[in-house]
Amino acid sequence: MQEMDAFREAVGAWASGGPGEPARELAVRLDVRTAVLLEGLSDLAAVEALAARRGRDLAAEGVCVVSMGGAMNIGRYAALLGPPGLGLRLVGLCDERERPFYDRGLARAGASARDVFVCAADLEDELIRAMGTERVEEIVRTEGDLRPWQTFLHQPAQHGRPRHLQLRRFLGTKKGRKIRYGTLLVEALGPGQVPAPLDDLLASVRQRAEKTG
Repeated sequence: MQEMDAFREAVGAWASGGPGEPARELAVRLDVRTAVLLEGLSDLAAVEALAARRGRDLAAEGVCVVSMGGAMNIGRYAALLGPPGLGLRLVGLCDERERPFYDRGLARAGASARDVFVCAADLEDELIRAMGTERVEEIVRTEGDLRPWQTFLHQPAQHGRPRHLQLRRFLGTKKGRKIRYGTLLVEALGPGQVPAPLDDLLASVRQRAEKTG
């Protein structure tokens, strides 16, 4: 796992204009075959939490989950990791409004957009809808966030808004909160509650791992 973290860091440095050789060397040493391209760190936390919950070792499967720091960076990452670069299979998870960025970026890199799984609004919204607002509020209380949650609800902009939209906005009001809850919400999902885009993404990665294993 630590070596895969090193590969992920090397890819990030490469995408920022650094040398590509460290990422190339690690990709060969770790037998990386698939890169899961995600918009942000909260998505990464959720994907890794679900994989762990299901007893899967993505690193051992040759899968690296990458946070790109925004959907608009997909073209750069696809070029580095896809056919023009390391030649990895590319899988993605994105919001509906960001799908055009993924389609264009993957097309420019000569990669398929077939394995991009789309959340209607975003992954947090998918998780909240899957679990129900009462369960999410229970987790908020358990995590010691009841007071900030109540303060948030008293803001004029939140009056009259649907509960799931209030919760979705609340998760993004403090740095690091979306990342923390990305893990917490996935760990608290009940049987049959895993949102389809997240479930389909991991199923797609498993299918390819089994074919190449």
